[in-house]
Amino acid sequence: MVAVRSHLQIPAQVYEFLSIFLLLAIGLKGGVALRGAQIDEVLLPAALSVAFGILIPLAVYFVLKALTKLDSINRGALAAHYGSTSLVTFTAGLVFVEQAGLQVEAYLFTLLAIMEVPGIIIGIFLAKRAAMRNAFGPLMHEVFTGKSVVLLVGGIVIGAVAGSAGYQQVEPLFGGLFAGALTLFLLQLGIQAGKSIKDIRSAGFGLLLFAIAFPIVVGSAAVASAQAIGMSEGGSVVFGLLCASASYIAAPAAVKLSLPEAQPGLYITTSLGITFPLNLLVGIPYLAWFASVI
Repeated sequence: MVAVRSHLQIPAQVYEFLSIFLLLAIGLKGGVALRGAQIDEVLLPAALSVAFGILIPLAVYFVLKALTKLDSINRGALAAHYGSTSLVTFTAGLVFVEQAGLQVEAYLFTLLAIMEVPGIIIGIFLAKRAAMRNAFGPLMHEVFTGKSVVLLVGGIVIGAVAGSAGYQQVEPLFGGLFAGALTLFLLQLGIQAGKSIKDIRSAGFGLLLFAIAFPIVVGSAAVASAQAIGMSEGGSVVFGLLCASASYIAAPAAVKLSLPEAQPGLYITTSLGITFPLNLLVGIPYLAWFASVI
């Protein structure tokens, strides 16, 4: 549509509503998954998930500082995307390992929920840190009371309290309409990415190198760590893919609300246009091979 110079555009108010809807829906589903988890079984994997959820956005931010000339706002936005996770990539990984005859742990959906939020919070924190360097208290208030974090964390708390029975009462809204809202949201993301494609060129080769190499490196480390704490071969592949993936639903919605000055052409093109297909075509079979030989 951008290529043919169409004037199609989702109105700003509608786009913001879609961002709010999707973040709350994702939080609710994650909270329900957490409610159903067995604490003793999931405790160590959850701790590992939190550790990667913290380390990945930090690594992204400083690796990009070394590889590119991006400012702190855009590095923080990218850190939020790569620190969070992709449900579609996760699902593709599950299908792959199940077709390969490998067993996976039932709590992997809980790990998906756990890893959704920390990367987004840290990415936003890092982005805002430079502008509020000498105001730590106001900075933390800005990060944790921002609309995106309140929606995600609040949704998780509500979902965990309500459980699956309570969620069924609102499922027609937050489940039944999710796919349609997501379609409109992704349409606007695509329009923004098309208009901002020049941003990826201006960022230089370093950003392309990062989008290709970083997920493979992180995924390998995650697979090895998962097996070290006793996760199965299939479970370690899916966990590695979780860590290697980049969000293109929750993170863009959060960044849109909390970091409106960040350039969509950078974080959308890298996460959705490069890393996502790379993980599907190369990342999944590579991590499956890697898990089988370590």
